[in-house]
Amino acid sequence: MKVAVPVINETLKMAGNAGHAPYFAVFSLQGGMFRTFVFEEMRANPKAAGEADHHDHDEGHTCDHDENDVEHLKAHGAMAEAIRDCEYLVVKMACKNTAKSMNDLGIKIKKYNGTETQAAKILTELMAQF
Repeated sequence: MKVAVPVINETLKMAGNAGHAPYFAVFSLQGGMFRTFVFEEMRANPKAAGEADHHDHDEGHTCDHDENDVEHLKAHGAMAEAIRDCEYLVVKMACKNTAKSMNDLGIKIKKYNGTETQAAKILTELMAQF
């Protein structure tokens, strides 16, 4: 099983808003009785590629785009395609358009409410939920 976490850079610090994260860290869940997440790779988020500055949107950021904003919805679709092979996307925050694009590809969203910032440690905290 593969799990994606939106991150801000190669430090693998989780981004506050999945839709504006410049990258996704992709991990695979391995093992039997003693399971562990293994980092596989970083993937660029094509939706964030055009953003001039990759500041980390906080959890209060809202998406004002609706179903009539075709280009914006295409960007969300491209974002989901980038992690199409993942079963889960772990987020602190995701807008309705991110949720819909993930759902369309069968990617489940798992919300993280803790205080940890490092992707690998967050996955370890959530291990029992996978």
